[in-house]
Amino acid sequence: MTSPVTITVRRKVRPGREAAYEAWLKRLTEGAATDFSGYLGAEFHRPGPDGTYRSVFRFDSLANLEAFERSDFRAAMLAEGADLFAADAAWERMTGLEFWFDPPPGTKVPQPSPHRMALVLIAVVFTLVLALNLTLGPLMTSWPLALRVLVTVCIQVGLMTYVIMPRLTPLIARFIYPKSKTL
Repeated sequence: MTSPVTITVRRKVRPGREAAYEAWLKRLTEGAATDFSGYLGAEFHRPGPDGTYRSVFRFDSLANLEAFERSDFRAAMLAEGADLFAADAAWERMTGLEFWFDPPPGTKVPQPSPHRMALVLIAVVFTLVLALNLTLGPLMTSWPLALRVLVTVCIQVGLMTYVIMPRLTPLIARFIYPKSKTL
């Protein structure tokens, strides 16, 4: 089973080149969407006080991400955008579980609304626990309680990490990050 991969890119743009950079990002993502297998989408956040843009790209597997990273299209786009960049980009690759944990102290990332994250997680966990209990509960009635809970938790965490949250997060990003300005 392959798991989705997320790449977060933080990049400073030359002053006065912001509109050109945003147009470049649009061309990059449109090309990725039409030309690359496994591309799940992207979201962009305009710079905060430090002037750094944040882009989040998602692919359905590491193999499809690496195919994109090795592509002539990507190389050409990076060459085309080189005069827009004020510095090298900072890249961070995540495979799913990292979204569930806080970054180390000192890491500057937009902070999602904790209240809204809690609401989303309550809705997802409740729905999964209910569905798993309705479907698997009758099959496990003779099992010891600890084993039933373990199986349910393993399935739930797997579904949330590899199936539900990677697909749900892009759809609810504006709800979770209410103060972020997306492109």
